[in-house]
Amino acid sequence: MALSRSSKSEGPNLPATMKAAAIDRFGPPEVLTLHTVPVPEPGPSELLIALHAAGVGIVAAKGPRVRRFRTGDQVWAYEYENPKGGFYAEYVAVNAEHVGRAPRSLDLLHAGAAAVTGLTALQGIDEHLQVRRAETVLIFGASGAVGTLALQFAKLRRARVVATASGSDATTLVRQLGADEVIDARSGDFIERLQASAPDGIDAVLALAGGDALERCLDLVRQGGRVAYPNGVEPEPQRRRKLRVRAYDAVASPDEFARLERAVQQARLRVPIAAVCPLEQAAEA
Repeated sequence: MALSRSSKSEGPNLPATMKAAAIDRFGPPEVLTLHTVPVPEPGPSELLIALHAAGVGIVAAKGPRVRRFRTGDQVWAYEYENPKGGFYAEYVAVNAEHVGRAPRSLDLLHAGAAAVTGLTALQGIDEHLQVRRAETVLIFGASGAVGTLALQFAKLRRARVVATASGSDATTLVRQLGADEVIDARSGDFIERLQASAPDGIDAVLALAGGDALERCLDLVRQGGRVAYPNGVEPEPQRRRKLRVRAYDAVASPDEFARLERAVQQARLRVPIAAVCPLEQAAEA
């Protein structure tokens, strides 16, 4: 899913106001509506980005301390709990340390869909699981936004990937992205199939969904194996003596975005997008 908006002109003639999806009260998605708000002013170490899609855009202005970027650069960014507003808007001001140059191999729409998910996927595979060549890796929830990218990064590290996906469309997608084995965790015989596909045990698991099916999968992880999951997965995987279980959040920095850009190029990353919604349909998205 990608949230997009039409391009705005960049340069010194910036508008005073912009459209942004915001809430006036807590509630369900329907309380997220279009507002007219002031365009945020970038601080000394910040960039103002004219957004093309959530997570990505073009530098429209910058603070005096910013040296790495110029007006007009195509960039992607991630800033958690940004005090100047979020990415569901026409403009966003963010700390330049949380911005990277968008990879040339992806257009802005697909780069926007891969900014946060790409950081989450790559850091899970490389830093928290430390996936190595010939290891058997289980991507639990492989057909989702993070899972589809993590699968490709695990293959880039020459791992053998067993993926879970439900339904024919999701199974087909995951196979096309390079999974060595695809198992429906909702099927009655999924544990038997997982055992057959990993007879020597599983080395590492990236858990992108929780619950009983995941716990049964973790029974098949070999002693000393690794389990990682992004914060927000519920229920959280249970701690086990024989396994290293680690929760994590994606981290944005110049080095992390540079590393992600290299991995995108090396993996020839494909970024599946299920739908594109304009800004005024943020609640539907």
